[in-house]
Amino acid sequence: MIKGSLVALVTPMDSSGEVDWEGLDKLIDLHINSGTHGIVAVGTTGESATLDCDEHCKVIKHVVDRVAGRIAVIAGTGANATKEAIELTQAAKDAGADACLLVTPYYNKPTQEGLYQHFKAIAEAVDVDQILYNVPGRTACDMLPETVLRLAEISNIIGIKEATGDLERAKQLAEKLPADFALYSGDDATALELILLGGHGDISVTANVAPAAMAQMCELALNGEAEQARAINRRIDHLHRDLFVEANPIPVKWALHEMALIQDGIRLPLTPLSEKYRGFIRESLKAAELV
Repeated sequence: MIKGSLVALVTPMDSSGEVDWEGLDKLIDLHINSGTHGIVAVGTTGESATLDCDEHCKVIKHVVDRVAGRIAVIAGTGANATKEAIELTQAAKDAGADACLLVTPYYNKPTQEGLYQHFKAIAEAVDVDQILYNVPGRTACDMLPETVLRLAEISNIIGIKEATGDLERAKQLAEKLPADFALYSGDDATALELILLGGHGDISVTANVAPAAMAQMCELALNGEAEQARAINRRIDHLHRDLFVEANPIPVKWALHEMALIQDGIRLPLTPLSEKYRGFIRESLKAAELV
């Protein structure tokens, strides 16, 4: 099982919006050197919605090749069309990804049975470990615990990223899911408490800017060292909130640019961070001793 701090990696771009492959290499190396336990490539934070299919697959392959087995690579391959999700998942398997992360279908709002059949079809079509991703605030589609429990019976569906921030739901899942089924937080603000409830890690936006702190916090929490983990979390907990002052990944990409780690590119319809928030984010980075 992949455990710990799994960064939801941004896709660095130049000022024209083209993927910055050299910048991507630098970010990957930073995470490996900082103790990050795994990289999620081309998830929401990686601007999966604005990369075309060819770019999507190229970024996954590039990350896998650069990582070269040093840490886990999880590929974002979700789509709101089952056929497209199967194609992306097959491409990620062919690229050598350790697992795939599949978001619930967005916009078309399937029923719980539709969700079950969607994920079952992908799991049967592609023999690779698959992690469910529930983020109703983005998708307008909430996968309920009973559906997750049904899907957990499928052998290559091995985990879920639960991004509701609902710790009662996390507790219910931790108590009812099989012991070998991974439960990840997708909400940095509540990630520590989810791990202490029995979760296995955090698929994190904050880890982009504070990789070492997030890795240490997750390791301590997984070892049951709650107070030490909380002490680290208190130093960065403002980032869990402040990196969402506008839609992710707008703030985190601006923060990384401010830290001189990436160029300033982002793709429409996303726009650079509004001027009114820039001083706010800059102060947050200073408070965390990141700039």
